[in-house]
Amino acid sequence: MSEAVRVLLVDDHAVMRAGFRMILEASGYEVVGEAATGTEAVTAASRLSPDVICMDVQMPDMDGLEATRRIVGADAGESAVLIVTTFDRDDYLFAALDAGASGFLLKNAGPEQLVEAVRVVAAGDALLAPEVTRRVIARFAASSDTPATQAAVPTAAPAAGLTERETEVLRLLSAALSNAEIARRLFIGEATVKSHVSSVLQKLGARDRVAAVVWAHRNGLV
Repeated sequence: MSEAVRVLLVDDHAVMRAGFRMILEASGYEVVGEAATGTEAVTAASRLSPDVICMDVQMPDMDGLEATRRIVGADAGESAVLIVTTFDRDDYLFAALDAGASGFLLKNAGPEQLVEAVRVVAAGDALLAPEVTRRVIARFAASSDTPATQAAVPTAAPAAGLTERETEVLRLLSAALSNAEIARRLFIGEATVKSHVSSVLQKLGARDRVAAVVWAHRNGLV
């Protein structure tokens, strides 16, 4: 990314926002705005069109999960949402992914982890460690008949028109590899990987990488 990543900070604690701002700006990111409630976040996201939104969960007025749902639904993926919360709770994790968040990070993470998380989601990757991916897959598999799951996971048949290379990329996505890691594994450029990932999502009708991974598991690709 040749231009500075533009970040919106959403947290009801001013001290937390100030700390995040200091860390991110010191790493070359541009903090374009702050919000203290979910309602303020929705308005600021529409007005500022940031690349990444660092979103708290528990806030007055409107929580971060509902704000994420409205932002992702309104901007058609223009802004990636990184949930940053104190609480390592499965209900928050799954609700955030259902709402369209691209990552989930705990506030006790180190500064370098925050910087890397923003970089990852800004690049179009999902911030999911392998153990989190397994939890997500197990959850979708256990609730395959719920409206949220039906909306998130594609229903394309196994013969979805994927090329051999696209199938290979999808298998590596399912192993929780990032675009950069897939590029190194396949000896191709990262831009080529991004192109393959976009093609996979389009052919499957998948909303995001997580939904594509769930599809791969359900259809026996991994």
